Parts: sequence; structure tokens; C-alpha cells
Amino acid sequence: MRTRRRALLAGALREAGVRAVLAKYNLPYTEKDIIQNPAFRWEMETKSGQPLSPCIEINDKMLADVSGEEVEKYLIDNGIVQPSHAATDVPTNA
Repeated sequence: MRTRRRALLAGALREAGVRAVLAKYNLPYTEKDIIQNPAFRWEMETKSGQPLSPCIEINDKMLADVSGEEVEKYLIDNGIVQPSHAATDVPTNA
């Protein structure tokens, strides 16, 4: 089975930690600005079932209102990446 390593990221406040984790593992993503584009906000709320951000969709699984630390745990637990001790330039637990 081929794993798609693509993520969709929507959010504003906690997204720096999520971005840092995606960069740490060199995972490509598409960022959607939910503030500037109401259609992206509607999409996020429809897919996640709630209005909080950031939300990230990984391989068709929506993770809602998550920190970078939570995203990293999901990626490792699901075998998408191998654990890395590389540092990030921002905190991932915010």
C-alpha cells in the first residue's frame, strides 16, 4: 500500500508548531488560509466537525485542533515517519 505523504493545513494560531513538524520530516503540505478565504473555513469545519484550528488532514484522516506534538505522534504511531530527534525552530507543544 502506498502512503500519500501530503497534508492539508488550515489554521492560524498553533500552526507554527504543526508546520515545524512537517518541515522536520520533509513532508509537503498545502496551506489554506481560513481567515482570508471563507470557503476554506467552511471546508475545515465540515471535514473536522468543529471550528477550532489548526486542523490537518493526513491521508484522508482529519486531526482537529492539534499541536505539532500531536501531529508528530500521529505520524509516528501510524508508520508514516520514523522518529527523529532533529530540533525544530519553534515549540511544537503549543
